[in-house]
Amino acid sequence: MSDIEKVHCLIIGSGPAGYTAAIYASRANLKPVLYQGLQPGGQLTITTEVENYPGYPEGIMGPQMMIDFEKQAQRMGADIRWGMATKVDFSSRPYKVEIDEEKWIEADSVIIATGASAKWLGLPSEQRLNGHGVSACAVCDGFFFKGQEVAIVGAGDTACEEALYLSKLCSTVHMLVRRGEMRASKVMQDRVLSTPNIKVYWNSETLEVLGENKVDSIKILNNKTNEETIIPVKAFFVAIGHEPNSQLFKGLLDMDEAGYLITQPGSSKTNIEGVFACGDVQDKIYRQAVTAAGSGCMAALDAERYLGALEHAQMQAQPAQA
Repeated sequence: MSDIEKVHCLIIGSGPAGYTAAIYASRANLKPVLYQGLQPGGQLTITTEVENYPGYPEGIMGPQMMIDFEKQAQRMGADIRWGMATKVDFSSRPYKVEIDEEKWIEADSVIIATGASAKWLGLPSEQRLNGHGVSACAVCDGFFFKGQEVAIVGAGDTACEEALYLSKLCSTVHMLVRRGEMRASKVMQDRVLSTPNIKVYWNSETLEVLGENKVDSIKILNNKTNEETIIPVKAFFVAIGHEPNSQLFKGLLDMDEAGYLITQPGSSKTNIEGVFACGDVQDKIYRQAVTAAGSGCMAALDAERYLGALEHAQMQAQPAQA
């Protein structure tokens, strides 16, 4: 174990949260090492234009935005590397993290920014047209379809919220519900059902998203009558949930029933001292680039304070040992 690399601050995951944490940690002279994970740049790398992030008056493409974040973190001195965490040991300090099943790192502090992944229906056409009318975020992409007809699939509170959001922008929202009822809370269902330009299709499944280079319609099946229908739409929103990328920390860190890491209110602190979580892996409410970046800042500041207190305690203890 002599070849173990020792780092002061280890950041697991990239995207707005990880890169922002790296910027702040670098400026605080924590010499952070960031491993980008399976999808460097996170979910923004599979989106097209981002118009709602402050500071980009003309908008910016998601992948380019993440390149900008990465360059800024590197300019501040962050050590950004390919690779993903494959095992962690938080039983004692310094914490140990395995990278790519081959190398171990010892870290005085760990910032988790592993994000979340949207759940998809699993249709080939859905993936082919992802970013060309197919989206998993109505708040991010609804604006591009102002005044047009769109479809959304889902039956929970998030699907209802997104359908209501789209109803304020789009001429008609075709909402597809697989069963004869919704999972959403009664109040959200009532709002959807009383909105005139939301049309709910019960017992309906999406067979295919149609279109050559962009969405032009969807084919649906009524699973009660076996009737197939083609609905002309310009966008198809998938709102069947997100899955936090937290499997690595099961049994170690506190998480809710859906797997989102639980942080202390108003902070990025987890139940293990010196381990912090930021971005979509701990945020199931907002899930925006700007809120992820903000929580990345919080995590770096929390880590800086934690490491500062740790160093102070060690210095205080030294004379007593002499």
